[in-house]
Amino acid sequence: MWPVELSPNATIADALSAARRAADLDSVPWDDGPVGVFGELRERTDVPQEGDRIELYRPLGSDPRQRRREGVRQQRKATGRTR
Repeated sequence: MWPVELSPNATIADALSAARRAADLDSVPWDDGPVGVFGELRERTDVPQEGDRIELYRPLGSDPRQRRREGVRQQRKATGRTR
């Protein structure tokens, strides 16, 4: 979401710091959220490669599978179907 230019030995923490300045958002867990590159967890001290997409992960508000089950349950209840 926020492309940044970094020195060759910059860490993920450096990239997040640069993105934080570009984004100007306080709702993002910049300092303590788990981080990864292309869906794989990484340490903030790791050095990303050119073109890596660094991701910040936040906890889910609720389990998506459980939300889906509840939606199906409500739909069946509304239509009178039990299965």
